[in-house]
Amino acid sequence: MSDAEREFLVALAGNPNCGKTTLFNAVTGARQHVGNYPGITVEKKEGFYTLNGTRIRLVDLPGTYSLTAYSMEELVARDFLVNDRPRVVIDIVDASNLERNLYLTVQLLELGTPLVIALNMMDAAAARGIEIDAAELARRLRLPVIPTVARTGKGKDELLAAAVGEATKDRAWEPLHVSYGPDVDPALREMERNIRDSGFLTDVFPPRWTALKVLEGDEQVLGKGREADPELSRKLEATAARVAEHLEKTLDSYPEAIIADHRYGFIASLLRNGVVRQNRKADRLYLSDQLDRVLTNRFLGPIIMVLILYVVYQFTFNYSKLPVELLESGFTMLGRHMESVLPDGPVKSLVVSGIIDGVGGIIGFVPLIVFMFLSIALLEDTGYLARVAYMLDRVFRSFGLHGSSVMAFIISGGIAGGCAVPGVMATRTLRSPKERLATLLTAPFMNCGAKLPVFAMLIAAFFPERRALMMFVLTLLSWSAALLLAKLIRVTILRGPSTPFLLELPPYRLPTFKGLLIHTWERTWQYIRKAGTIILAISILFWALMSFPGLSETERQAFDAKRQDVLRQIPEDVKPEVLGRGQDAGTASAAPWRDRLLAVDREEAESALKQSFAGRIGTALEGITRWTGFDWRLNVALLSGFAAKELIISTLGTAYSLGESSKDEELPLSARLAADKSWNPLQAFSVIVFIMLYAPCLATVTCIVKESGTWKWGVFSMAFNTAIAFALAILVYQGGLWLGMGT
Repeated sequence: MSDAEREFLVALAGNPNCGKTTLFNAVTGARQHVGNYPGITVEKKEGFYTLNGTRIRLVDLPGTYSLTAYSMEELVARDFLVNDRPRVVIDIVDASNLERNLYLTVQLLELGTPLVIALNMMDAAAARGIEIDAAELARRLRLPVIPTVARTGKGKDELLAAAVGEATKDRAWEPLHVSYGPDVDPALREMERNIRDSGFLTDVFPPRWTALKVLEGDEQVLGKGREADPELSRKLEATAARVAEHLEKTLDSYPEAIIADHRYGFIASLLRNGVVRQNRKADRLYLSDQLDRVLTNRFLGPIIMVLILYVVYQFTFNYSKLPVELLESGFTMLGRHMESVLPDGPVKSLVVSGIIDGVGGIIGFVPLIVFMFLSIALLEDTGYLARVAYMLDRVFRSFGLHGSSVMAFIISGGIAGGCAVPGVMATRTLRSPKERLATLLTAPFMNCGAKLPVFAMLIAAFFPERRALMMFVLTLLSWSAALLLAKLIRVTILRGPSTPFLLELPPYRLPTFKGLLIHTWERTWQYIRKAGTIILAISILFWALMSFPGLSETERQAFDAKRQDVLRQIPEDVKPEVLGRGQDAGTASAAPWRDRLLAVDREEAESALKQSFAGRIGTALEGITRWTGFDWRLNVALLSGFAAKELIISTLGTAYSLGESSKDEELPLSARLAADKSWNPLQAFSVIVFIMLYAPCLATVTCIVKESGTWKWGVFSMAFNTAIAFALAILVYQGGLWLGMGT
């Protein structure tokens, strides 16, 4: 390959929240979501960049604090490094927390990876009065150290140039040797010699690295060793056990702690004598600390958190109201236009009822989604959501969950508008299998972006004066239900103790306008794309189920006869006005006759819908769902929600479009439901409770199966969630009737 065609594999590694993904986006232009809290990147992402004719294939590894495979992120990052062997690794370190970040650097060097260090967040370090001599640090480490500010792109070009320079050297991996003291080093040398002599896992790891992992009790390395050479593996583990016993007797410690202590000692020696200078008093509170004294205060913190959540909903509903109404009017006008230009028949019904009324009902809520996603992006990028996790840790532990579960709940829609799929994937940060399962089973109870338009439509129809308050109440209900059901799961099928919680609180940052726009657009576009593909396809499917087989010829003739009977009774002088029954003009004497004809039209449309395939299914379910106040049309819509919750609106829109007269079709769906005598606020609230809690969408169920490793938990989530939702909907509806609220 010529110089102009060279391509190098380069990996980005670093601690969570070090700015790694921000740098990846700045270099590749990728639209990967960037959140200002640990755990957002759980899979490696890939992009390309060309520098002076050299093509860089850049891989963004999961954020991790070490390379000991305790968590999914550490395992993914380490496996990529040892299996794919990148030409160079760019190690992103937070300059304002240099000592802690260099712990991963030391492990990368011990693995032998060729490194370039990006000394990131230099602006945050300067704000804390920290000065770093990058040139001296580079001299001591014998590798390039480039100061950067990923948020603004400062130092990006120099960093990439240094990475390409290191990649062109094509050097063999040379592991760093760190001394671990007289109690560990002799055993480490003995183990290293045995490993090298027998070729034990040397095709994967350097011999000294393997010995270290055996001493640290790394389960993955131990498992590989037992498969490769059981006899030598037993010998190495016996040596490790002997060292552990000796350390416990002499130092009251264990190998992993001693190794960590010596790594930090090595780091301290790197940074002394002028490499790092602190120009301010060590006990001085910085801006983030000062804010946290108020925002995470045991008493004020939760109050402020609730107020912030309420402000988010006020902002979302108040400012999205007008654009939502304009979009709804636009789709109404489009449907009216297509109604007038298309000839009667299946094509007209498909376009107007299946597509415009179906998908249009979902697209109409795009402005609300935009404002909600903008609010969430602002809370993420400022660093406030990490504080929410910190404050809720104690609450979550009392319900058998882990502090890290908070982030999975928030991502799933803890502040309405998330998505359960990445929320379920975010449970990878939990090390306890039982806590992880309990979290991924209850995260779908949150109010995701797919449920939000359904709630907004029902709230607009039946609680128009209390929109923000209702959404706030629904958020509290979803959290309460998730925590109580998590407790139920943890004391029954997933019994076990809670594990400790450790979370790094990132400094508060002022988000960039561009970043907020990118994050908002990413989520909004996913919503629009879903509406234009999956939801469109399923909307057409349900239109077909609600349109066929249709009325028999005998039944159609019976309705025609009813019309003719009305027409024969109309006086000749008002008949021209009556026959223009879709128009608003006309004398008062024509109105009663027009209403009678409209009643026949409505009766025919509803009869056809009820006898369709979907109508028959919905009607069959009414024997059960009557306890919750659901009619057959709503049953059909809820069935479609098993595929995707947005489909509830499109299916209801289609059902009420097919089952109503042309005059009714001019109204938005919320107005049609509000005017329907079979609906009332109690029924609407019962529906909301059911939709909030019943089975996750198919995408989430698939993700649960993938993350849990078995179909058992996917099926359980569908059955358990639906049973709980149905029981609570019955309780709400029947309890409301008993209290006299069903009017």
